[in-house]
Amino acid sequence: MTSPPASKPYDPLRLCVYATIAALAWLLGPIAVVGFALLGFAGYLRARRQGLTRSKCVLRDTRLVLAYLGILALAGTAALGWRVYQLLA
Repeated sequence: MTSPPASKPYDPLRLCVYATIAALAWLLGPIAVVGFALLGFAGYLRARRQGLTRSKCVLRDTRLVLAYLGILALAGTAALGWRVYQLLA
């Protein structure tokens, strides 16, 4: 008799990805927020144009996801502008 093959252990790769994104956001500040928000916005906009209406994102509706990412991009841009203003003042 042979024993059943052992199942692979859970690989928490997503946690590593989340930590890396958090570290980049911490290091780069508003630039990272704007960059990731615009990247996500472009991806969701393309997917929506191809027919995706429901997402695996917590917000589910792709219109809500686009609004959320747009607000993040605007907030990051405002924060970046504020930092530049403070440096020049």
